[in-house]
Amino acid sequence: MTDAPTAARSDTDVEPAAPPVTMFGPDFPFAYDEWLVHPDGIGSIPPERHGEAVAVIGGGIAGLVAAYELMRLGLRPVVYEGSRLGGRLRSVRFSGRDADEHDVVAELGGMRFPVSSTTLFHYVDLLSLESAPFPNPLTPASGSTVVDLEGETYYAKSLDDLPPLFREVAEAWDSALDRILHLGGLQDAIRARDAHRLKAIWDVLVEAWDDRSFYEFVASSDEFSSLSFRHREVFGQVGFGTGGWDSDFANSMLEILRVVVTNCDTDQRLIVGGAEQVPRGLWGRRIQGAVHWPDGTSVASLNDGEPHPSVTRLSRSASGDLAITDESGETRRFGAVLATCQSWLLTTQIQCDESLFSQKMWMALDRTRYMQSSKTFVMVDRPFWKDVDPATGRDVMSMTLTDRLTRGTYLFDNGPDRPGVICLTYSWMSDALKMLPHPVERRVDLALDALAHIYPGLDIRSHIVGDPITVSWEDDPHFLGAFKGALPGHYRYNRRMYAHFVQDDLPEPQKGLFIAGDDVSFTPAWAEGAVQTSLNSVWGIMRHFGGTSAPTNPGPGDVFDELGPVRLPD
Repeated sequence: MTDAPTAARSDTDVEPAAPPVTMFGPDFPFAYDEWLVHPDGIGSIPPERHGEAVAVIGGGIAGLVAAYELMRLGLRPVVYEGSRLGGRLRSVRFSGRDADEHDVVAELGGMRFPVSSTTLFHYVDLLSLESAPFPNPLTPASGSTVVDLEGETYYAKSLDDLPPLFREVAEAWDSALDRILHLGGLQDAIRARDAHRLKAIWDVLVEAWDDRSFYEFVASSDEFSSLSFRHREVFGQVGFGTGGWDSDFANSMLEILRVVVTNCDTDQRLIVGGAEQVPRGLWGRRIQGAVHWPDGTSVASLNDGEPHPSVTRLSRSASGDLAITDESGETRRFGAVLATCQSWLLTTQIQCDESLFSQKMWMALDRTRYMQSSKTFVMVDRPFWKDVDPATGRDVMSMTLTDRLTRGTYLFDNGPDRPGVICLTYSWMSDALKMLPHPVERRVDLALDALAHIYPGLDIRSHIVGDPITVSWEDDPHFLGAFKGALPGHYRYNRRMYAHFVQDDLPEPQKGLFIAGDDVSFTPAWAEGAVQTSLNSVWGIMRHFGGTSAPTNPGPGDVFDELGPVRLPD
């Protein structure tokens, strides 16, 4: 060291901010966001194949990202959708008394999107959509949070306002993640986009943790085992970041680690006006300067403004093409098909030739496990929860986490001159199943009864306008669940599904049929995973039609042998 004085730092001496954590891997660390914006493009197909039709089954975010990019490559995407465009990005407008004049929505599916979802936000920005901070617990966007457990209610603006037990839980979780699962090292590699360093850490963890559950990790860690059962119980009921974790306790620890290491549970945003604008925007967006198609062409115009109806049969024709029959009875043949529907639909809704997949792939598709989810929303006359109780000086209502029937209650302020929205209850698994038999009116009553114990004297019902909206994703025949929740031992199944877009070594009868969606990804429930697997399939279809990536911009399949997910022995 030296005693010499140091010069004052100028503005030019300020160290740049550390690169952000993004959803770069960890299983397949490929920079999709960089691939999309490279000046040489993502690739090309031979001119003689331009205009050929590709079937896209499913009009959600995966299907419409693929349709948009295939159109830009000069192919004709033919979209089939049995329900409504948007998939599980479903934004539903309120209706009924005092509601029709307001463009206010309930987000029945995906509603909070981490900023680490850089590939998804490529399309959000492309469509010039606005986003805003999501009102998660203990964040400035929520204003205040109430935690209600075992009849005790705690009011907080930040974690420091809660009793020491909650901080002890948070510290135990952070410490266990870093000590046992090398969270810091993984995130450093992601920030640096050092794919090989990331895989050196991650691939070892895959082998060690594939067979172990989330709950096993928590209960067996020194950090939690030295604490009381009550600490684990609070962690399950309340969690940190987005809410309670107990609905995921049975899941593979790898699945939870992916969420944490890629910052999916922090710094989340909502899409102003509704997340459904993203897939619908891609459906209607008119291209300029693209290959083959004239300026102004859109996926919508190539489909005469409407998607084709639900697919009922998928088979291999005598000529070798893939044949699709829809519910109207029309059969069309395609050189390639992309199925973005949830995998169970390939055995329950669509009569699918068994020879199109290997038996090992069928095992993977059928073993996919979907999680139940229920939400119930009401529109209210104004964001009354911002009123201050003169007796306590606190907000009269807050974002609420509880062990009661509602579990999570979220408050959405649409502005001072517009109605607010309350997600009365957002629940998972067994808590969602408790709602399944009940009509929407009963669900509202159950939620309001539960909240009355937390906010006695507050008449929430008097503020409700319009008709309530609810969803149980497991009751929807087009979805059969909210999203995949991988169990211990499911890594091999996930890898088979994820790697299927690289088809050079497949038998000829299995080529040309591709799969994508968040249940194909390693990060289920996140739109980023759906987008990334969609782009994998775009690369696969491009190659299937004889196309190649730009030499200066290799695509996901070009580097898959080097960076692909580790293969565990069968």
